[in-house]
Amino acid sequence: MAAAPATQPRVMVLPFPAQGHVIPLMELSRKLAGHGVEVDFVNTEFNHDLVMEAMAEKGAIPDGIHMLTVPDGLGPGDDHADIGKFVKDLPAAMSGRLEEMIRSRKIKWVIVDVSMSWALQVATTAGARVASFSTYSAAVFALRMNLPKLIQDGVLDESGDVKGQEQIKMMPPIDASEIPWVSLASTSAPERRRNNIENVLKTNLSMPLAEVVILNTFLELEPDALALLPNALPLGPLVAPTSRPAGHFLPEDLASLAWLDAQPAGSVVYVAFGSSGFLDATQFQELADGLALSGRPFLWVVRPDFTIGAGQDQFDLDAFRRRVEGKGLVVGWAPQQRVLSHPAVACFMSHCGWNSTVEGVLHGVPFLCWPYFADQFCNQSYVCNVWGTGAKLRRDERGVVAKDEVQSKVAWLLGDEGVKARAVAWKEAACGSIREGGSSHGNLLKLVSLLRASIIAPSQLATSRSISDKV
Repeated sequence: MAAAPATQPRVMVLPFPAQGHVIPLMELSRKLAGHGVEVDFVNTEFNHDLVMEAMAEKGAIPDGIHMLTVPDGLGPGDDHADIGKFVKDLPAAMSGRLEEMIRSRKIKWVIVDVSMSWALQVATTAGARVASFSTYSAAVFALRMNLPKLIQDGVLDESGDVKGQEQIKMMPPIDASEIPWVSLASTSAPERRRNNIENVLKTNLSMPLAEVVILNTFLELEPDALALLPNALPLGPLVAPTSRPAGHFLPEDLASLAWLDAQPAGSVVYVAFGSSGFLDATQFQELADGLALSGRPFLWVVRPDFTIGAGQDQFDLDAFRRRVEGKGLVVGWAPQQRVLSHPAVACFMSHCGWNSTVEGVLHGVPFLCWPYFADQFCNQSYVCNVWGTGAKLRRDERGVVAKDEVQSKVAWLLGDEGVKARAVAWKEAACGSIREGGSSHGNLLKLVSLLRASIIAPSQLATSRSISDKV
C-alpha cells in the first residue's frame, strides 16, 4: 500500500486487541480522517478478520483509514480469551513488526492505547512522536497514575492486597477493594492481582513519553479529574454515527430495531453486558425471572459465550425465549447506538464499561448498574453518586442479584422523574461538547493542528502554533 502524499499528516493508531478498545479508537480515527489526517489502524491478524467480517454488510472502512495487521503471538489452537498469556506475549510478537511499519511508512505520530503502553518506547525508538489514548475515564487514569502514592500511603501493598476498608476520596469516590487493578482478580487469585499491580507500576514509567493523553470523555463530565491531568485532551463522547459503526467483533442483529419500533415510547429495558461479561446459570435464571416479573418489555443481548456452565447447570435460553415471546426479545448482539437512541428505550441495564457508560450519557438513558470488575465500579459510582442518573443493583448473601431486586429496581428507576431529568441534562451537555464550539470539538481541532505541525516546514511552524493556540 503506497504511503499518503506528504501534504497530509499520517498517524498510526494502535488499540489493545479487544473490542472495547478497538471501537473508540476507530471512532477517533474516523474523526481524524474527517479532518484530512491519514490513519494507519493496526489490528492483530485475528481481530482484523473479525472486524472486517462484522462490517461485511455495512460497507467499506471510512476513507482515509487504512487497516493494517500484526501478529499477536498466539497459535491457531491458542485461546484468545486467555488475557494473561495474551498480554504477556504481545510485546515480543508485535514490537519488531511495529517498528518496521513505523519506519517504512514514515509515520510521524503514533497514538497508543494505554493498555499497550510498552509500544510508546517502540514508537519513539522508531522516530515517531507519541500520544496515549485512555479507554477508561479521566478519574481512572488519574487513579492509575496515583497508584504508587496509594501504596506509599498504605491503602494497599505492592501485591494488591487492600490494607483496610478505606474509601478513595477521588472523583468519584470508591472503596479500596474496587480499585480497578485489584477488582480484576478475585481474592482467590492473589498472583493475578499482584501481576496486575506490577504491570501498572511498570507501564506507568513509560507514560511521560506521551506528549498528550487523549480521553473518551468531555470537560463538563469530569472537570475535577481532568484538572489532575495537565496534558489531557478530552475528545468525547467518541461514539460513531448510528449509520456507520465500525470496530465490532460480532455482527449486529438488526431485528431488534423492528421489534423496538413496535414498543411504546419509554417502555423498554435494554440489557447488555458488553463484550466480555458473563453469568453463571444461577445468576442467569434470576435475571431472566426478574425481567419477566418487571412487566416491562425488554431487549436482552446474550452473546454465544455469555453463560458459563454445562449439562444440567446450563440455562435453557431457547425455553426462555418461548416463555417471554411477545414480552421480550433476546439477541446475540445489538446495534447499541441505534438501540440507545430509540424512543422506546426507557433504561439501560449495563456492566458500566466506560464505552457503554459514555454511550448511555450521550443518549440520555438512565442506568441500572451491574459492574463486574476493573473500572466498572468507578463508573457505577459516577452514575449513582455524582451524576445521579441511575441505580445500583445489589447482590444478596449468595453474591447473586436476585429476581426481586431486578423487579424492584426497574420499577423504582422508571418511576423517578428526577433521574430522567438529570439523564436528559447530561445528554444535552454531551451533545454540546462535540458540536462546533464545544469543548471536545475544540480539543479535536487542537489535536489535528498538532498532527499537521509534523509535516509543516520550520518556516511555517510558528504560524501553525499561533493558529493552534487560538483554537
